[in-house]
Amino acid sequence: MKGLLLEDRWAPVTSNMGFLEMDAERAARAFSSWQQGLLAPQGVTVEASPVMGPLEHVLSSLLPLTGGERRRHLFIPTRSPWTAYVDNGWQGTDAANAMAYMARTLGCRGMRVGVVTHTLREDRGRYGLVVLEVYGPRQTDWLNYLRTLHVAHDGGRWVFGQSGEPFPFERLEQYQARRVRDRFTFDMLEEYLHHLGLSPFEEDFYLPQGSSAWRVEMTGAVVPSYREYTLAQARERF
Repeated sequence: MKGLLLEDRWAPVTSNMGFLEMDAERAARAFSSWQQGLLAPQGVTVEASPVMGPLEHVLSSLLPLTGGERRRHLFIPTRSPWTAYVDNGWQGTDAANAMAYMARTLGCRGMRVGVVTHTLREDRGRYGLVVLEVYGPRQTDWLNYLRTLHVAHDGGRWVFGQSGEPFPFERLEQYQARRVRDRFTFDMLEEYLHHLGLSPFEEDFYLPQGSSAWRVEMTGAVVPSYREYTLAQARERF
């Protein structure tokens, strides 16, 4: 699949990304306070700090990737009102939980954007995915989800799903396409995101001149299942 961010060199980290419609520093400090409240009883300290440099340098501040728990989180400013979010989970960023919670508690919109090229062959590779989830500040029929769209390989076949009220710019007729993979494509995702003010697959969308990303890092006690991985090890596994 052509056109992915940084030619997909940072997958699985960037295969799923979160976005919050607010300033990066404010988002990072709010996330840090939330996590500190949860983790302080376990002897964990949470701190937010700025990270300067080009995008790949900023992403490298997540390393090493970890299993068992996520220890580093990045909030990256963009050339829009949206802030991007990724974490250092070795199987990829868990954008949905964090973005949905923060959208509700901070009174803004949040988003999960996911694209994975289908590469599964026998027991190696990754299940394909194109997904868009938009969250809001208020309760809906399902938590605070405003709109969801996805096409995914579930291990046996391709499936399509949607929920919530469609946006005016959506191509509703495409959801009836005979081939499931054609019902919500990468090109459609890009088009929808442009309507929402995002260009997340373009490197120059991130880190406007003079801005810094914000890293939230946990230090202290770790869970027994904690493991560390290089990016290469994570990519080799998937």
